[in-house]
Amino acid sequence: MTDNTRPSQGRIYLFLILTTLFWGGSFLFTKIGLREIPPTLFVFTRFTLATVIMLLVCARRLTSLNRGILKRGVIVGSALGLTNICFVFGVQGTSISRAGVLNNLFVLFIPIITKLVWKDRIGRINMGGVALAALGIWLLASSGGAGFNRGDLVSTICAFFIACHIITVSKVLRDDDVYLISMVQFATVAVIAGLVALVTPTPHFSVSATGVMTVVYCAIFPTVICFTLQNTFQRYVTPTRAGLIYTLDPVWSLLAGMFVLGEHLKPLEWLGCGLIFLAALLPLSVRYLYERRLMHRYIPETT
Repeated sequence: MTDNTRPSQGRIYLFLILTTLFWGGSFLFTKIGLREIPPTLFVFTRFTLATVIMLLVCARRLTSLNRGILKRGVIVGSALGLTNICFVFGVQGTSISRAGVLNNLFVLFIPIITKLVWKDRIGRINMGGVALAALGIWLLASSGGAGFNRGDLVSTICAFFIACHIITVSKVLRDDDVYLISMVQFATVAVIAGLVALVTPTPHFSVSATGVMTVVYCAIFPTVICFTLQNTFQRYVTPTRAGLIYTLDPVWSLLAGMFVLGEHLKPLEWLGCGLIFLAALLPLSVRYLYERRLMHRYIPETT
């Protein structure tokens, strides 16, 4: 990329932050939509609509769709499907404030998974983050009331699948057309959710205009637009800087839960969520400082 084609740093960070805002909004709109639509049907309709939108966007690119893109898209889409099915059941079973913070644990699951599968080194900072997260979860469990409920557990499992999806993207994808890959991913999620909906009992439900609006929002903004923005702008920043920006997700979900849904956390819940948030932020911050030190050491300053 030349200086003339590379976006400005301000533009890059603006659109990545906007991406986190849309992702944070998905917690709110999903929570509202699940009041009317069963979870698996919500995922199915969201990603079916997203697939149709991407088909229209990719109409001129479809001639480039080959077996390799289909195979890689299905692999990555399978991880994304498990992520989103866990996401809706997690959001349904707990507050979006807690779900947002627990989903952020993907930052800690990534080094653990790479250690177990590829024997990568975890490092003391990541282990410290795991310990902080465990303490935070214990505080949530001991906060009284529902404690660490089923929705919290599913949201934690969702964080694991988010990590799997991120690792799968980095290990599986090649220099593929990001629009075609996204389309295949979305279609794979829709098929998985449709199959799960077919084999599980579906309660009687009716959908209002509000329910339709939540599906449309989740299909367009945190799915089609966010994937496009992420694929377009994340390549200009290091994974560490991107990770720091993405820790804003639970901030938006916390604010939405408080000011829109009227969710209120107890003091121990605030402390537990704060420790989990810190557990994700601490390793990223240390890596960011290390990267800056390396850049100053090996890249001479221009005069």
